[in-house]
Amino acid sequence: MSTKRFLGSFTSVFFIVIGALLASFSVACILLPNDAIDYGTAGIAIIISKLTGFNLSLCVFLIFIPFVIGGFFVLGIKFSIKAIVGSLAYTLGLALFERIPFELNTEHFIAVAFGGALLGIGLSLILKSGGCIDGSEILANIILKKITDKTGRNYSMMPILVGFNLCVYTAVFILIDRNASLLSLLVYIVATVIIDRYTDHFEAIKQVTIITKNEAELIESIKKDLNKTCTIIESKGAIAGENKTLICYVNYFELQKLRDIIQKHQGTFSTVTTIDEIIR
Repeated sequence: MSTKRFLGSFTSVFFIVIGALLASFSVACILLPNDAIDYGTAGIAIIISKLTGFNLSLCVFLIFIPFVIGGFFVLGIKFSIKAIVGSLAYTLGLALFERIPFELNTEHFIAVAFGGALLGIGLSLILKSGGCIDGSEILANIILKKITDKTGRNYSMMPILVGFNLCVYTAVFILIDRNASLLSLLVYIVATVIIDRYTDHFEAIKQVTIITKNEAELIESIKKDLNKTCTIIESKGAIAGENKTLICYVNYFELQKLRDIIQKHQGTFSTVTTIDEIIR
C-alpha cells in the first residue's frame, strides 16, 4: 500500500472513531438522561435495554453484528472493517460515558436539540469517512440491491430509512413513553438535518461522471465489483483530445466502492452530483 493510500485509510478510521465517540457521548450523557433515544438499530437496542435491563452497550453491539455481516456481502470487506471499527468505538464509548457523571442543566427540549445536533455531527464524520454505525442504512442497501438487481433501476434510501425509524418510534410510543417518542423524533429531525448538510443528502442517488481514455477496464470493474452499468458518451478535451464520458448512478455507500475503483485507474477525472429525482 502506498503512503498516500495508507494515510487516507488512517485518516478515515481516525474520523470514524472520533465520530463514534461523539455519537456515544451524545446518547449516553445527553439523550438518555433527558428521556430521548437514538434512532435506527441503536434505538432498537436502547428499547430492549430499557425493557429487559440488559447492558446497553452489549445490546447495541449484538444487534449491529448481523447487519455488518449482511453488509460484508453487499458493500465489501473494506466497508465492513470500517463498520466494525465504528461499532466497537460506539459500543466502548457508551460503556465509558455511562459511568461518567454528566449533567446538562437546561430544559429537556434544549438538551435534546443539542444532543441531536452532536449526534448528527458524529454520524456525519462517520458517513463522510465511509463508515457506518447504524444497521438500518445497511438494511436499506441490501433491499435496494435486491430491487436494483431485479429491476435495473436505482432508488433512494429515504423511504426505507423513514419506514424503519417510524417503526422504532412507534415502538417507543407504545412500549416506553409518549413524551420519549416525541423527544426522540426531535433527535431524528435535528440529526438528519445536520447529516444532510454535511454529507449532501447521503440517502439520495448519486450521479458519477467519469472522463477517461481507458473506459473498457473501468466499465468492467464497475460491472464486476458493483454490478452496475454506465452510459457512455463520446467526448473531446481541448488538451487531452478524444476520450469517453461515463455516467453511473449509485447510492451513497456504493459511492465509496466506486471511488476505490476509479482510484485504481489512472488518467480519469470524475465529478459527483446528488440527484433529487429520476423520471422514467
